[in-house]
Amino acid sequence: MKLPSLRIGELMANIPIIQGGMGVGVSLSKLAAAVANEGGIGVISGVQIGFREPDFEKNCDEANVRGLIKEIKKARELSPKGILGVNLLVAINNYKDMVKAAVEEKIDLIISGAGLPTELPALVKGTKTKIAPVVSSGKAAALMAKLWQKKFDYTPDLVIVEGPEAGGHLGFTMEQLNHEEKPDLSNILKEVMEALNPFKKSDGENIPVVVAGGIFDGFDIAKYIKAGASGVQMSTRFVATEECDAHINYKEAYLKATKEDIQLVKSPVGMPGRAIRNDFIKRLESGNIPIKKCYNCLRPCDPGSSPYCISTALINAVLGNVDEGLIFVGSNAYKLDHIVTVKELIRELINETELALV
Repeated sequence: MKLPSLRIGELMANIPIIQGGMGVGVSLSKLAAAVANEGGIGVISGVQIGFREPDFEKNCDEANVRGLIKEIKKARELSPKGILGVNLLVAINNYKDMVKAAVEEKIDLIISGAGLPTELPALVKGTKTKIAPVVSSGKAAALMAKLWQKKFDYTPDLVIVEGPEAGGHLGFTMEQLNHEEKPDLSNILKEVMEALNPFKKSDGENIPVVVAGGIFDGFDIAKYIKAGASGVQMSTRFVATEECDAHINYKEAYLKATKEDIQLVKSPVGMPGRAIRNDFIKRLESGNIPIKKCYNCLRPCDPGSSPYCISTALINAVLGNVDEGLIFVGSNAYKLDHIVTVKELIRELINETELALV
């Protein structure tokens, strides 16, 4: 069976794969454009995207807006006809400015998690930019749909359901993730689709739902398409590509990781995440790591009580100083053993999925 396309309004991705946003700096213009050129949706991570700007230390917010604009322009030059998105965390302090900058650059899709993007429809009003909240439950999906409909007369263009096997900030408690019977993505997908069933697009179609978290190969993709998902979002697989924007040391950390090396960690804002156990995490277990510079990047973060600076940790990692950094990772990263091109990866995923869909 041929792989179905993913339609988001007038946007049509021939391959129903969204490359997840990974920050700081792991998925920028090079990776996003490569995925878009293969028919998927390439996503730039907006988290501290201005870290290479010369004034980043002094003017973090302005540097991030400038960095975002530069990366969108680069991606569009590399992929003039592809579908490009940005991932912007609701929790960042200059969220509205970053959204406005992306919209002005005519980005195709904005994905927002780490909080509920309650005001997002107002920021894209009158534009062609599509918007997608990231949720981890049917309750959250229904809440967003109801709120957007009542306040803005707007139906989500897409909903991304992130399960417990993802990396980065997760929408579950540490207790849920450590429980023997932790939440199951298939069950969450079913709950979300049922919760969104009363909300239809203007053409009468259902809101497309994409699943994320722990999806590794085409057989996983086929499983969720058969269950009703319109597509998948994948991140971990794209780190082990030539086009990934991270330092080679970062990629090799993925390749070297064993299953036992992947563990849950708590971010300074209290949200759990999944990362590769390294010297940084070992030191953190012995006590707080002093914060030399606060970037005031996340609203809930208090530098006076935070165990470490997540910006510094993520920037260190993406620049190749992996022992001094935090390396977020999906639960299946230990299965990676070599680096491929995005073209090779997409071809492999298509072949596997079509085989499994027969």
